Amino acid sequence: MPCRTIAVANQKGGTGKTATTLNLGTALARMGKRVLLVDADPQGDLTKSLGWKDPDALESPTLADHLNAMIEGTALDPREGTLSHDEGIDLMPANIELAGMEMPILMAMSREQLVNMWMSPLKAHYDFIIFDCAPTLGIIPVNAFVASDSVLVPVSAEYLPASAMTGLLKTVGRVRRQINPSLEVEGILVTLSDSRNNLSHDIEQTIRERYGSTYRVFDTVIPRAVSAAEAPAAGMSVFSYDGDGKVAHAFERFAEEVLDRG
Repeated sequence: MPCRTIAVANQKGGTGKTATTLNLGTALARMGKRVLLVDADPQGDLTKSLGWKDPDALESPTLADHLNAMIEGTALDPREGTLSHDEGIDLMPANIELAGMEMPILMAMSREQLVNMWMSPLKAHYDFIIFDCAPTLGIIPVNAFVASDSVLVPVSAEYLPASAMTGLLKTVGRVRRQINPSLEVEGILVTLSDSRNNLSHDIEQTIRERYGSTYRVFDTVIPRAVSAAEAPAAGMSVFSYDGDGKVAHAFERFAEEVLDRG
């Protein structure tokens, strides 16, 4: 199958972007897919969640080094620095150096294409490349959108997402019109839902009513659970931490929905 590239994004923090990236990627790997996760957030939360607790101390190249190599035109194997996790996924890590790349990227030729230029040779090695984007709509998330086939939007069932969603979807539309005409919205994933809480149910229904006629809202809802919060601290997915739990089962169903679309 051709490699599918997905950017996981929401400019609002606390929506479960990193957990979605990590557990979707792991679920796909458990289904036999070759998966590369790309930490595109200077905070390095995805890198930390996979067990590399001090991303700033990494001696091997990170995403920032690859973007700098693209800008400078220096030779750097695009796979160099890739970390292999024992759950069968690969990771291109990030750390605080990525924050310092924003100005050089803004001043570079083809500034929106740098991530795509780095990533393109890697597509031959993977079935899925999934970006964990920072909670902004700056130049690095835009680079991830340009490199991606689709944007997946996790939305917490704890607040009404109207304002953040509007800005994100406008940005996706601009990227599609101006740079990447094949870019789609993969869908909206409701996360951190508490079945005991009427507010969670009400917000889920509002999301389906407000966006369901225009965008795909996944049938799967990711529940809130203590195990899902604890797994990143242990450097593993929910499948290794609590494989029989409700969150693991939910991510299995979600991965099947993502595969069905492909």
